[in-house]
Amino acid sequence: MRWIMVLLALWTARAAQRLSLTLGKGKGSSLPGMVALKIYPGILRWFAGQSRLGTVMVTGTNGKTTTNNMLAQIINSSGYKVLVNSEGANLITGVTTAFIRSANLWGKLDCDYAVLEVDEAAFPTVAARVHPDTVVVTNFFRDQLDRYGELDTTVGMVAQALNNLNGTKLVLNADDPLVAQLEQKSGLKAQYYGLDPGSETTHVGAETREAKFCPLCGALLNYKAYNYSQLGDFKCHGCGFERPQPHFRAHSMRQTGDLFQGEIDWQTRNFGLKIPARGVYNFYNALAAVSTAITFNVDPDTAAHALVSYAPAVGRMDRFDYQGKPVLLNLVKNPTGFNQALAALLNQDTLQDVLVAINDNAADGRDISWLWDVDFEVLEENQPRFNNFICTGKRAAEMAVRLKYAGVPAEKISIHNNTERAIDAAVSGGGKMTFLLATYTALWPVEAILAKKAKRVEGDAESMPSVS
Repeated sequence: MRWIMVLLALWTARAAQRLSLTLGKGKGSSLPGMVALKIYPGILRWFAGQSRLGTVMVTGTNGKTTTNNMLAQIINSSGYKVLVNSEGANLITGVTTAFIRSANLWGKLDCDYAVLEVDEAAFPTVAARVHPDTVVVTNFFRDQLDRYGELDTTVGMVAQALNNLNGTKLVLNADDPLVAQLEQKSGLKAQYYGLDPGSETTHVGAETREAKFCPLCGALLNYKAYNYSQLGDFKCHGCGFERPQPHFRAHSMRQTGDLFQGEIDWQTRNFGLKIPARGVYNFYNALAAVSTAITFNVDPDTAAHALVSYAPAVGRMDRFDYQGKPVLLNLVKNPTGFNQALAALLNQDTLQDVLVAINDNAADGRDISWLWDVDFEVLEENQPRFNNFICTGKRAAEMAVRLKYAGVPAEKISIHNNTERAIDAAVSGGGKMTFLLATYTALWPVEAILAKKAKRVEGDAESMPSVS
């Protein structure tokens, strides 16, 4: 009976996917899973355990999609068959869809590893059904307060879910105290990755710090240095909790032309890691992926080499060319990610037009108060770099108000309720380049419209993932 229900759910889900693609109603990355779960809620448990060498889940606030896809590319380049939800559909429906796409007509999988990005809020449910062999946690920041609640709620959900697993191995960011605590909280064994302080390190900062207090005893955390936000070299003088010594230690990070590179120490080995990216946050993602792959016995040099040609998912600093003008498209979804996007804008030495598309649909988060935690005030002192700010999306007016309060001159701010007209205004503006920043549900329509007007630049060094 169970097998019959699996086949009914699988075949109906496949039919729904074909219909969705035929009608142009999306990319079919979640609908098949939704249909299958309605017909047979146990289908995810059916698929769990079919991967021959194991299942890995990547969770956390920022960098999930990038880390997950980098890891899948490394494993695939090492000769293994990989199942992956590469499009960022990370709720239980998207994870189920990934299995459905890879299964044959009889519900059987032919893969060595399942590599799955999983939303923090969905992690407890998915982990309970799939029981991953390895869990990678990137970082924790405030994100979608209406969905997750306060940050300690999100961390608590993940910690409790890990506590219910047996034998699962952890790969944790040593530099985030909210992540580093998980080994103690869960009792599971962990491997840590971390970055030594480098040229981009700060000893103080105005950025929102998510972890000012020790997650174990509540005392004020002391930092020797920050890499960004609360990621850095921390110690609690109350209970002694401190940054763990990383098993995978990155150092000597530097930007060299179009490559961000560094050295990795692991056991007695040292190897270089180069990625076509800008920003220390991208290096964190790459380091997480490489570290995890090595725990799967992938050769370190092979793992590092696999990322030199990494291509990002949509919306991670995608680069386009509009009549000779560079246009960059980037996903923004929380204060930390938006602050890093602003840093990318300020890194440019040319006049820019900026479009900001803010939606408040369920997938974006209904509560947009997080915009007031973004450090837009940095724009006021850098006004000569910007030609215009064009606001669009369902909450365009609120975005415009936030920019005005940040000190951006009112004459540089405009609101366009029509997304296509907003994009036209941005790409045809007087700047030498254009940045398009969009929340999740705004990203896809912006990308679709932009792709019709401009040429995508493939393999460009700028076309690398953002912090999101």
